[in-house]
Amino acid sequence: MIRKTKAVMNRVTEVCKRLDEQYGSDMRTYLDHRNAFELLIATILSAQCTDKRVNMVTPDLFAKYPTVHDFATADIKELEKAIHSIGFYHAKAKNIIGCAQKLESDFGGEVPRTIEELTSLPGVGRKTANVIRGNIYEDPSIVVDTHVKRISKRLGFTNSDDPVVVEHDLMKILPKENWIRYNIQIIYLGRTICKAPNAKCSECFMSDICPSCKIK
Repeated sequence: MIRKTKAVMNRVTEVCKRLDEQYGSDMRTYLDHRNAFELLIATILSAQCTDKRVNMVTPDLFAKYPTVHDFATADIKELEKAIHSIGFYHAKAKNIIGCAQKLESDFGGEVPRTIEELTSLPGVGRKTANVIRGNIYEDPSIVVDTHVKRISKRLGFTNSDDPVVVEHDLMKILPKENWIRYNIQIIYLGRTICKAPNAKCSECFMSDICPSCKIK
C-alpha cells in the first residue's frame, strides 16, 4: 500500500496533467463497438490479445451474431471458427456463449451496470467490468491491465502486482475525473514508450518526475 504523502500526491497531479496534455482528456476504449453488449464481447475477446486484432474480427462476428440471443444459441464450434485468429479461442467461445445465456436468463438480455452483476457473468473479471462501467455507463472506474499495473508501479503509485490492490491504490490517489481515461492514456504510453522490459526513458515526457527513470 502506498502512503498518500505530499510528494506522491504532487507527482499524481503532475502525471495526470502531462497525460492530458500529451494524449488529450476525451478518451475512450480503442475497442470498436456500437452498444454495451458489443463492447462486452469485444473486451472478453481482448484478453491477452491486441485491440487491433479484436477490431479486425468483430465486424464479421457481429454481423454473424447480431443479438444477445444469437450468441446465446450459437454453436460453439462455429463460434470458435469465427474467433479462431484470437488467442485462447476455445475458452473465449465458451465464456461468450455462457455470458450471453446468463444475460438472457438473469438480466433480460441487457448488460448490467454494477461491478457485482458484471463479474457474475462468465469470462468477466473486474477489468472487463470496469471497461463497461467506465465507457458505457460513465461510472468512475479504473481498469487495471498489464500496462497500468507496470507503469503505475514505476511511477510509485503502487507497490503491488495484484490487479485488485493496484485498482484500490489508484482509486485512493487519482482524481476521480481521471479514472476512466487514465487506463487509455497509460496503455498508449506503455505501447510506445514505457515498454516492458525496456522503457525508453530518454523519450518519455515524464522522465524528470518518474522515480524509476534510468537516465537520471
